[in-house]
Parts: sequence; structure tokens; C-alpha cells
Amino acid sequence: MMLLIEIREQTMNKYMPFQPVALTDRQWPDRTITSHPVWMSSDLRDGNQALFEPMNLDRKMRMFDMLCEIGFREIEVAFPSASQIEYDFVRTLIGEGRIPQDVTIAVLTAAREHLIRRTMESLKGARRAIVHVYNATSRPFREMVFGMSRDEVVRMAVDAVLLIRDLAASQPETEWVLEYSPETFSATELEFSLEICDAVTSAWGATPENRVIINLPATVEVSTPNVYADQVEWMHRNLARRDSVILSLHAHNDRGTAVAATELGLMAGAERVEGCLFGNGERTGNVDIVTLALNLHTQGVATGLDFSDISRVVRTVEHCNQLPVHPRHPYAGDLVFTAFSGSHQDAIRKGFARQNEDEPWGVPYLPIDPRDVGRNYDSVIRVNSQSGKGGIAYLLEKEYGIVMPRRLQIEFSSVVQKHADRDGGELSARDIWRIFSAAYLDASSPLRYLAHHLFEAGEKQGIEILVEMDGARQTFTGIGNGPIDAAAHALMKKGINVKVTGYDESSMGESAEGGNAKAAAFIEIAHDKGSCHGVGMDENIVTAAVRALFSGVNRMLDGRRDA
Repeated sequence: MMLLIEIREQTMNKYMPFQPVALTDRQWPDRTITSHPVWMSSDLRDGNQALFEPMNLDRKMRMFDMLCEIGFREIEVAFPSASQIEYDFVRTLIGEGRIPQDVTIAVLTAAREHLIRRTMESLKGARRAIVHVYNATSRPFREMVFGMSRDEVVRMAVDAVLLIRDLAASQPETEWVLEYSPETFSATELEFSLEICDAVTSAWGATPENRVIINLPATVEVSTPNVYADQVEWMHRNLARRDSVILSLHAHNDRGTAVAATELGLMAGAERVEGCLFGNGERTGNVDIVTLALNLHTQGVATGLDFSDISRVVRTVEHCNQLPVHPRHPYAGDLVFTAFSGSHQDAIRKGFARQNEDEPWGVPYLPIDPRDVGRNYDSVIRVNSQSGKGGIAYLLEKEYGIVMPRRLQIEFSSVVQKHADRDGGELSARDIWRIFSAAYLDASSPLRYLAHHLFEAGEKQGIEILVEMDGARQTFTGIGNGPIDAAAHALMKKGINVKVTGYDESSMGESAEGGNAKAAAFIEIAHDKGSCHGVGMDENIVTAAVRALFSGVNRMLDGRRDA
């Protein structure tokens, strides 16, 4: 036992606590955030480099376009010297005129001559660009990685800035902004961070009209958020040429406190924030800009960003990053406005009944009005446990073998809730199956699917679908990248605009009615009033998928979302 205690103590002694900042008259604890910072998205650079499979050109462009639509006016788009794809993306944005007039792109480069030259070359023809240069400054990097003295590290940064300044002068058609990061700032001696940042602003010739962005990254979180705030305030109060500096934050989430650290850093004097949507990034991620912005929203502060359709943002980010957004993610997760607890449901119901439109938001358990982020109330109160014995999804899976995607669970639960409110009493598993069948499996009007035939169309997939429409049989024909895409194309040729935004499938046993259904397909389609799901079942998964598409289309066409 004594040996075990000794080993534990030796292990703990490896991690010395970070020393607090000698700032006895700190001001940030008495401040509040009254306006939003300048937001800079790093999704296409810091976020992208952290992915299992970095984005291709198409996914990067889709992410860029969405960031512009949300309202970001500064977007770090690439590390041009890292790969040809990164370089080509910058050239495509500039060459094809894809950058809105009020958006400034940023690129990152290490403080090395050949990387800087490659980076500046990628920006030829840009209207306005931020060149973000960095070098590590903390003692472990100086001694273990670089083998340099403090003076040599300062010289590295200054030489990089002077080179950028000279290269910028040869491209006068571009408005240049310098950004400098003392990488590992949060673990660097403050007086050295100050020395190197002041040397950079001097070398660039910073003025109030030509301000330098000084970015203070918590490259790795090494302390509690209040210590980071003290570091930021100390820099804010001691920087030379402070009126010629835009003070920026770039917090990572190693301790799980990046949002708190950034909020306190803004109170401490910072004006700008770099981060990623939903906190993507190296290791545990960058600070989550969605959470930061909507935290401001809850305090009545305008965010400058548009998250009024948060579900669309989630799906786009999931597509581009090939990573899921957690269903419990603050504000954005599919389940964050859903109450499973009976006591929560009761309080929310009563809150809705008492909440007036002209009064401050105060519904229990809901920090913001779901409508502010494009969610509705139908998904808030869900029948999850009849007499506390299991939820709708559990009953359908247990009794009927149907494993619903979570977004379909949310949609269908609102359908069940309406039946429960109208009819009263307890709903059995058979009752829920009947409601499910009526809403999805019997959705055969105005289009009734009869049969289909697949055929090859070069490298594409073709489909002929026999349909009964308005009492008459017709054949729909389409070509696409697969059966679903081809079927959607066939519908679009008939004037039915279909956009498939989600697809899932699962295997089943025998159907509840004794049939031989072995597969279930679930499709989500978008339309001008939102989205809805369709469900198809068949022994053949392709047939099930086509049935699911027609189920969703019929629900869209005849308004049977609340069947």
C-alpha cells in the first residue's frame, strides 16, 4: 500500500501547477461583454488539418460558402504551403471571384522563408488578405525543438515579418494585414511574449491606420481560464503601440474550458476570436464559435452571426468534416431541446403556457427560445416513457425491429404527441405502430409507387418507376449516381423538386403483421417549409429505399407531416 501511494505521489509531482500572473489589480472580473468580437473562422485551416480525411476542393468550397452566408467576415482558408490542394483552393477562390467584397481571407504560414514565399505567391490578385505568421515561443520549444536563445527566436519572427512586408510591397494591388501569433503563448513567459510582439509591430510599422493583429493562442490549455484572462489583460495593458494592435484570442480545449477562457479573455481586453464551428480542431479542438456566439445571444448581445437555421449548419459541417455533431452539443445538438424527464416536461409545458411574446425568455430548462435557431416546439416535449417503461423509439425497436435515425425519432415523437394530446390515455406499442404506419408506410397519395426497374446508363445508374398518379399509371425515368439519386431525378423531371438530405437503413426480422420485410430505409428530404422523412420496407433494400423516397414525397406534397 505504501508503495502504491508513493508511485501516485511521484506521478502527480510530474505536473507542476501553472504559476499565476502577478496582476493584483486585474480589471476583467468586473467587466461584462456588451458587444460581439470580430469573428474569424478557422474551420478551413485549423479544423481541416485535424480531420481524418482533409476536405477536398468541393467540400472546402461548400464550407466557405456557408461561412460567408452565416456572416463571417474573416475566414482563414488554408495553409497554402502545406499541400497542393491548400494552395489550389486559395487560387480558386481568387481566380474565380468567389470571395465576397466584404470578406477577407486569411492564410497561415510558419516563420520560414520558403514557406512565406509560397504563401505570398498563392495570394496574388487578392483584394484583401491577412497573412498569419507564427513561431513557437515557450521555453520547451526554444530549448528542445529550436535549440535557440530568446534573441534568436525574436530574430526569427522579425525576419519573417520583414520578408512579408517586402513581398507585400511588390503586390500593391492587395490590401495586406499582418497577423502574428507567438505560438504556445499560454505557456510562454509573459515578458518574453511582450518582447517578441512589440518587435513584430515595430518591424511591420504598425499604426492606428495599419493595425497588426496580435493573436494570443492557448495552443495547449495549461491553466484555469482565469489565468489565461490574466495573461491577456497583462498583454493588453503593456503592449507598445496598443492603438495599432487588434488583440485576438485562439483557445484550444485541452482542459475543456476553451469557451470560458475566451469569454474571460474578451473581458480582459481582446477584440477578436478565432475558432471553429462546434469546436473542431487539433486534439480536443478549437474554441466553439457556435457556443460562444449563442452564449452572447442568451445575454441579449447581438452576435453578428446568423444561426437561425442551426440544423442546416450542423448538416453542412457534418458533411464537410465527415464528423458527427454530438446530439447533446450546446444549442445545436438534435436532442438539446428535447425533454425526456417527466418533471422537465411538466415544467416546460407550464412555461410555454405562461410565456408571453413581449416578455424576456424564461421557459424552464430552455436557455434560449428554440425558434431563434430554427427549431420548433414539437421536438421539445416528447413522449419518451409510457408510465416510465420505455420511449417510442425503444418500443418500436423492441416490438417491431425498427431502428429509427435520431432525427426521425424527433419528427415522429411530435406526431405521437399530437395523438396523445387528442385522444388521451396511454399508448401501447401497437398504438404507436399504427400511428407510424399511417404516417409513413401508408403515405401513398397523391403518388403511388408500383414497381421499378434499374438499368445501366454509362457510368450512371438509370431507373424506370411505374407510378399511379391521379388514378392513371405513368412511368417516371431518371438517371443519377445511384438508385436514390436516379429516382429523385425522375421525380424532378415531373416537376417535383426533391432534395435528399439524409439516408439511413437497417435490417429487420419479420414484420409485425407476419410479412417478410427484412430491410427498412429512412430518407429525409428538404422542402421550402423545412424537411420531412419517408420510410420504406421491403425484402430488397433498393426497393425499400425507393418506397421511402415516395413516402417522403407524398408527405411533402399532401401535408401529412402531422398525420
